[in-house]
Amino acid sequence: MPEKESNGLGNGPQRDETVFVVDDDSDVRDSLASLLTAANFKAETFESARAFLASDALSRPGCLVADVRMPDMDGLELQEELSKRKSKLAVIIITGHGDVPLAVRAMKAGAVDFLEKPFEEERLLSSIRRAFAQGYAMHSQAKAVEAVSQRIAQLTGREREVLSLVVAGRANKEIARALNISPRTVEIHRAHVMEKMEADSLAELVRLTMRVADIGAPSHLN
Repeated sequence: MPEKESNGLGNGPQRDETVFVVDDDSDVRDSLASLLTAANFKAETFESARAFLASDALSRPGCLVADVRMPDMDGLELQEELSKRKSKLAVIIITGHGDVPLAVRAMKAGAVDFLEKPFEEERLLSSIRRAFAQGYAMHSQAKAVEAVSQRIAQLTGREREVLSLVVAGRANKEIARALNISPRTVEIHRAHVMEKMEADSLAELVRLTMRVADIGAPSHLN
């Protein structure tokens, strides 16, 4: 359970996203919660990575601000755990130690920023805004991939075969030979594919299918 929840009361609209602060230092947690509240962000603080992982935070929109030096599970280990769980939360790592290798490790693992204490308040707030923007982009991309996958699921097996060959750049006659069907039949299947995929052009069809790793075509067509 979160140790504390703060609702932004500043001027301007309240954000739906939450800044999840994980730090074993109660003074740091309280200080960051006050700063975020004043900046009109919602904040929830946790005294440990384990407490954070045991909450429902991973199912909600927001970003994570985690200290790198914590007992039991440190901030980088928490970041790695989020990656294993395929979390969409953007991560900001903070530390009181100028450890360059840790900074490199955090950034390579996808952290939005690595802040060394004491840091300027605006630097943290700017990083949080970028984290929210990154999280929104990832969420939008995930939704787009899901939508395309659902359209592909509506295709018949033959239509997926045709789709696979079309996006591979094969002409209708080549597809007909590969599938042992007539070019006219290929045209019919291709029209159905365009309709079900909601694509207005070949370029749009290719762009859509590039969003998913596997369109489900049989391996002998790859």
